[in-house]
Amino acid sequence: MNPRDLRLLAIAVLLFGGVWPITKDALRDATPAWFAVSRAGLAALLTALVLLAMARLRWPGRRDWPTVLAVGFLQLGAFFALTHLALAVLPAGRIAVLSNVTIFWLVPLSVLVLGERVSAWRWAAAGMGLAGAVVLIGPWAVDWADPGVLAGNAMLMAAALGWSIAIVITRRLPPTRPMMELLPFCFAAGTLVLLPLALIREPHGGIGPGAWPHAAFIGLLAAPIGTWSVIEAGRRLPSTVASVGFMLVPVLGVAGGALWLGETVGWDVWLGGALIAASVALAVRG
Repeated sequence: MNPRDLRLLAIAVLLFGGVWPITKDALRDATPAWFAVSRAGLAALLTALVLLAMARLRWPGRRDWPTVLAVGFLQLGAFFALTHLALAVLPAGRIAVLSNVTIFWLVPLSVLVLGERVSAWRWAAAGMGLAGAVVLIGPWAVDWADPGVLAGNAMLMAAALGWSIAIVITRRLPPTRPMMELLPFCFAAGTLVLLPLALIREPHGGIGPGAWPHAAFIGLLAAPIGTWSVIEAGRRLPSTVASVGFMLVPVLGVAGGALWLGETVGWDVWLGGALIAASVALAVRG
């Protein structure tokens, strides 16, 4: 594995790990769907302006469109929509865990669709990472009789599935142009998915003054840089390494939720975080 690819994974983990508590805090003065629109829309605008200034803003070619549509509709549009709606009913830490457990889907999809061969070490890493995720989720402490909780968890599993499918498509049908040059179109496609949802579900919603600093940080920094890092890491790294590495996002998300929002941190966070950290080390070794 190239150390550069591991650095991309680390950048994505650091940025996206901090996004969840920031987003949860922003929802005190914003509605979920409109905040998701701002996230994708601001990222589309910024990346387009940067590429325009560099004279590199060009319409995607025919072989680039599978990546643009997969990332835009699934990894950005569907993922943002489902996770931001779940924020209304679930803690930020739990959302950070379930939405980023792509290992549920990415490893089997990579084996079945891409024919990837997974070593015994990496199967063990995947199992250890899943055990850590289960500990972090804490299903024994969830009120499964609450329809809202069930719907929220189902949305997060669907979000992780959409993200995984997008990664598989970008690996099966790689674009001809650098991913950075496709980001404005990916974020624009995501915005097209999110805007109708916001108009229908939150006709009187929006973003208040207190949430705009959060939206600016995420839309202008975390989303474009983090998304580029995630896509490149997902394309270049073995599926087990990428998906296990992505599970460090919830570890940081849970820690951030505790520090910023005062969400409870118990033995499960320490044990789950340790298992996931160990699984990442094992995946890289294998």
